[in-house]
Amino acid sequence: MSAFGRAFRKETQPMAKTKYMVTSGFLGAGKTTSMLAFARSINARWGKAAILANDLGASNIVDADFTATSDVLTTSIAGNCICYQHENLVDKLRQLVAGGATVIFSDIPGCGIGALDHVYLQLAEREGEEFELMPFTCIVDPERLRMLMEGEGNLNLPAEMRFLLDAQMAEADLIVLNKVDLLSSAEVEKRLALIRTLHPDTPVMTMSARTGEGVDAVVDYLMTHEAAAEHREIGYGSEAFMAAERLLSWYNRRVFLEQREDRNLDFNAVLGDLFEEIRSGLKAKGGNVPHLKMFASGVGDDFFKASLIGVDYPVEYDHKLAAEYSALSVIINARAAAESETVAAAVDDALDAIAQKYALRERTFFLENFGMMEEGRGNGGRASRY
Repeated sequence: MSAFGRAFRKETQPMAKTKYMVTSGFLGAGKTTSMLAFARSINARWGKAAILANDLGASNIVDADFTATSDVLTTSIAGNCICYQHENLVDKLRQLVAGGATVIFSDIPGCGIGALDHVYLQLAEREGEEFELMPFTCIVDPERLRMLMEGEGNLNLPAEMRFLLDAQMAEADLIVLNKVDLLSSAEVEKRLALIRTLHPDTPVMTMSARTGEGVDAVVDYLMTHEAAAEHREIGYGSEAFMAAERLLSWYNRRVFLEQREDRNLDFNAVLGDLFEEIRSGLKAKGGNVPHLKMFASGVGDDFFKASLIGVDYPVEYDHKLAAEYSALSVIINARAAAESETVAAAVDDALDAIAQKYALRERTFFLENFGMMEEGRGNGGRASRY
């Protein structure tokens, strides 16, 4: 073949599409940990993966800072769900593609549904030549499934939350039962049977994003299947959806904690106590926190990350600090089933308690606190009058 023929053939060959997947799931399901596990599996066996972390807050999001500490190409998109900022989403995706990504994972907030219509169908219609849609995947926490199981214990979460969990599974092309390392074989089978009863037409797989069990098998499925990319009626915008959203509030804060006597402290203990103070404060006020996360960066690669999936559960430590410090900047994210004022009061009281116990000076550099349906958030804070 002539040089001209080879050049013509190269120019006329279609560009390979970038694979893209939305990861949904209820608060605390392990979406960020799952995306990191997927990305590392991709990098080892399929290509180059990237993560686009999404949340409702303006900034100071634990997951964005946490993924930035990893060996995976990452960026973030904040301010609102990706469902409502299509142009910004596409710009971010193209930035990651320019960075070499061949597969991109993004999540949506844990209270979210509707990304199938607002993200997948929009991308298929407007950027279908650029992106190949992988199966829309719902990550499920086995403990949250108890909300849908007969005769199971009270999770201290409003009954309205059941709608969100079931709607997230109904929207998915693939349901992944996560955290199976915490279950017996019988407990896994019980939950799989429930999911298959509720959603008999949807494939279900199991894994532990934390240990890696089953991750490669899930990734192989994702890489060899495409999204259905068709509308499903899941109750988005319904009264059941609005009732659940009205019960949730978001709290994001970056606080600088400094030891007054210039001595080093074990901040693992400090932040562990902060978790316990917030837990007890919310429980005393009748609230709950489906997901409370904290992140702090030390020197170099040293960092702290831990989370809580409810007032009746133990703190889960993803990573602890290796060194002691005299001062540390801490990000606190709470997604609570409580009034926003209740959450704010619980965190304020908790910070006061640990400041006194450890002789800390506390300075807040960022704070936002809002109910999902609060006046002033949905209308952009516009003035009103009677």
